[in-house]
Amino acid sequence: MQTQAALPTLLNVGRRRWLLQAGLGVLTGLSVPQLLRARAVAAERGQEKSQAAVIQIWLSGGPSQIDTWDPKPEMPAEIRGPYQPIATSVPGISLCEHLPLQAAMMEKFAIIRSMDASSSNHTPITFQAANPSAQRTETGRQGGGYPSMGSVAAKFRGSNQPGMPPFVALAKSMVSDIYGAGDLGQAFEPLDGLNVNGRFAMPEGLTIDRLQDRAALRQKMDRFEHRVATTPGFGDQDRSVREAFDLVLGGAAQRAFDLSQESEATRDRFGRDSLGEKLLLARRLVEAGVTYITLSDAWGHWDHHGDEVRWGGIVKGLTPMLPVLDRAITTLIKDLDERGLLDNTLVIVAGEFGRSPIMTKTAGRDHWPAVMSLLLAGGGIRGGQVIGSTDRRGGEIRDRPLGPGDLAATVFQHLGIAPHDHWISPSGRPTPLVEKGKPIAELF
Repeated sequence: MQTQAALPTLLNVGRRRWLLQAGLGVLTGLSVPQLLRARAVAAERGQEKSQAAVIQIWLSGGPSQIDTWDPKPEMPAEIRGPYQPIATSVPGISLCEHLPLQAAMMEKFAIIRSMDASSSNHTPITFQAANPSAQRTETGRQGGGYPSMGSVAAKFRGSNQPGMPPFVALAKSMVSDIYGAGDLGQAFEPLDGLNVNGRFAMPEGLTIDRLQDRAALRQKMDRFEHRVATTPGFGDQDRSVREAFDLVLGGAAQRAFDLSQESEATRDRFGRDSLGEKLLLARRLVEAGVTYITLSDAWGHWDHHGDEVRWGGIVKGLTPMLPVLDRAITTLIKDLDERGLLDNTLVIVAGEFGRSPIMTKTAGRDHWPAVMSLLLAGGGIRGGQVIGSTDRRGGEIRDRPLGPGDLAATVFQHLGIAPHDHWISPSGRPTPLVEKGKPIAELF
């Protein structure tokens, strides 16, 4: 059985240094002027400010649609696989037998069984950008420069609370499991939420009194002093700085990343494993004002080619993982609901593509970009439904084909970002946020 290592209790949150050390890189990963501009853009578009948020749960490697959310019990064993279907709380919808907790609260979930993943490959690029034009390349310019949905949220919306990062990633590998800003720019990359050591504490020798003393602060930051002297409109920037200081001095950012603030019972409910602790942290971040969180339990964890590979095939590899996923996802949904956060928080559960309808000779399934399933909950969507379907083998889309752009348009609509808006590429070309797709009507 594959096990998942638990996260450190404090997730390496430091006590001695703060991001002033990075030239006022501010909690969000933005400089103060960049943060201010992002807010100004959002205000101009009339997007200030609900508490809409997104948690994207990345199943790295590509989960099998047939062995999770699109069972095919009438097919021969080499297609239907080793699992039996079970009924759910919604008549007519069935799931894999190893997802009983999701089945019991199916009214909270919407399943998309007809997502076209043909533009995707074995990276997080396409479906974290939710853009068929964003693909892995051999030139080093990954994703064609298109940004991830989280980076779009960081630029066009910003955080839900001043001073908090708008976009946080929770993954051991920020290269393999997380896609960032592309050509949108470094300012909109995600904060690495598992390595926040030193970002939420003051530097050694800098007291609260000195921090609040502008003269002493400027002695610490020569580059910032130059910006004060040369940047028009610094008064507004200075207010933003003070706002960020207030949050740090109040300890809110540091507390948000500190799982020891949670009760032992809550931590047990989520699970003391990688996925459970990341989902609990994601809830804490949403509660604190982060807009977009992308997380992965482990790189390649859902890549079940067969028993000869690291993560095993379906029986040996996937079987012990499904109860972990089932418990963690349903606990997250219940917890968000109990705290009044579910209607504002859209939860997406997906990988990069599906798996082959015919099992391999080593009891696994190969990559299958022709179709994949994904799970949605929260964000005000209509649960208790299946959107789209596959053919009798589960390998091709039968009806209601949807693409990555439809997912992006749905996410941006939830966040109050106009899907038809655009960003400017380095060459100066206006580039649409969604080139092809529209919000999925059945969800709203």
